[in-house]
Amino acid sequence: MLLEDKVAVITGGAGENGLGFATARLMASLGARVALLDLERAEPAKAAAQLGAGHMGLVADVTDKASCEAAAQQVLRQYGRIDALVNNAGITQPVKTLEITGADYDRILDVSLRGTLYMSQAVLPAMQARQSGSIVCISSVSAQRGGGIFGGPHYSAAKAGVLGLARAMAREFGGQNIRVNCITPGLIETDITKGKLTPDRKQEIADTIPLARLGSAKDVAGACVFLASELSGYCTGITLDVNGGMLIH
Repeated sequence: MLLEDKVAVITGGAGENGLGFATARLMASLGARVALLDLERAEPAKAAAQLGAGHMGLVADVTDKASCEAAAQQVLRQYGRIDALVNNAGITQPVKTLEITGADYDRILDVSLRGTLYMSQAVLPAMQARQSGSIVCISSVSAQRGGGIFGGPHYSAAKAGVLGLARAMAREFGGQNIRVNCITPGLIETDITKGKLTPDRKQEIADTIPLARLGSAKDVAGACVFLASELSGYCTGITLDVNGGMLIH
């Protein structure tokens, strides 16, 4: 199988309808052993149990460096290696520029941007030791187009920061056969969007997308598998758009 004997860590992975869990499910079906990381209230161990035997769920806060390092060490003790990291954890807030407080700014950037740095730092030594690894960072189309439907300007800034951070890490670690790439999802139907768009509004948005539909979590999961596997062995520092053509350049 494509990911046979590989170990993948996925942050923000316990939400049953989220991108992280969809990615975990697909990776597990392709032979990977998956470690789902999430906050305690998300019940990551319960989510991991749904994947079947051989997977694990760990409570971890990506905004806390010690928590990230502890989680990485638990994965290494259990599996002995980390082949792929999907930096999926992120939060959003639909406010305008003049409404953003300092606390809002810190909260949004801490999860998406600081969390991406801290979790990457936690797994990189193990990848360096093996001279192999793939880090996939989830950004957003809002980083490219300047705002989205659900995220405020600070969310766009955080996700744009993820793009820059990933490219810098790709340059730094490429010589050690560690690849770092980004995915920029468009409007994906997850719990974040659930109940917030009327059927008519969904149709209006779909009419502006060349593939004529909103995305699903499975669409992003497939892209994560591609970037985590050897199918993308000569790809690093790239931004992979998964938006149905919403942002054709």
